[in-house]
Amino acid sequence: MQFNSLDDIRSFCRDLPDGDEASAATATLRQQNLTKPPGSLGRLEEAAIWLARWQGSEIPRLDKVTIAVFAGNHGIAERGVSAYPSEVTAQMVANFAAGGAAINQIAKLAGAELRVEALELARPTRDFTMATAMDGADFLVALDTGWRAVPEQCDLLVVGEMGIANTTVAATLCAALMGGRGARWAGRGTGVDDAGLLRKRTTIDTALKMHRNLLDDPLAVAVALGGRELAAIFGAVLAARARSIPVLLDGFVATSAVLPLARLAPNGLAHCRAGHVSAELGHRELLRELQLAPLLDLEMRLGEASGAGIAILLLRAALACHGGMATFAEAGVSGAD
Repeated sequence: MQFNSLDDIRSFCRDLPDGDEASAATATLRQQNLTKPPGSLGRLEEAAIWLARWQGSEIPRLDKVTIAVFAGNHGIAERGVSAYPSEVTAQMVANFAAGGAAINQIAKLAGAELRVEALELARPTRDFTMATAMDGADFLVALDTGWRAVPEQCDLLVVGEMGIANTTVAATLCAALMGGRGARWAGRGTGVDDAGLLRKRTTIDTALKMHRNLLDDPLAVAVALGGRELAAIFGAVLAARARSIPVLLDGFVATSAVLPLARLAPNGLAHCRAGHVSAELGHRELLRELQLAPLLDLEMRLGEASGAGIAILLLRAALACHGGMATFAEAGVSGAD
């Protein structure tokens, strides 16, 4: 699908396709008849039913899992909001290509294809304390990159990112769309000291004041205060919804990228689950506001889809039980009275 304007995106979000409730119902019935007390596998049961709903199958599969990592650079990095320089973004993309990053190891272990998309790293977004980060055309190109990164045949999509200064971008989006100031949302990101943390909070507050007339429009906020890699995540998640593909969101940045979708459509994130909750300050509160219960809490804060990548293994366990266990009738085991 080609989005030629922000209004095209708004129109798409007004009529999002739903999951397959019949498949969810049959998966629920199967869970009730497996050789275990009902509900005894806890959230593994819910995960299997969620996958059934979005794959349209009583017994879902994870044969084709894609991890999509998007990379972008940000003008606000020049304000000293990160412990690392902007050139690290391109260096880490090269590390992904060479197989040397954490996500390369996790993807192999989880049986997932890793796709990495770098978005104009030599042309950072503008400093959003002085201008809009992007214009509408920039945003649409990045969103289209994300859309095209999602395979037609995919059982599960995992989204993550790489981008120096993008925890400041994420915190700014949260403040703009959920309220509060920099102090509510800004954490230490890559490990900034107290002075760096103050610069992050000041940057956020300055941006909110600069763009205060846009704050009632989620897409205008995404354009003015976001980044190319976040727009690409947004596009990938929209593509997944169009194709009925379930999605695992990674950390604070990846979750903030789909916050505009949650604001545009009440059920916009129904096909998404939070792979984990990170150690970054705002992530837990953001998930609470979005009513997304994380699958894992490992105190990670790496990004690059690493936390959500590990959650793939949890989903594989859920489906192994869902599809492989015998029913009471098959096992000749007496059910509860």
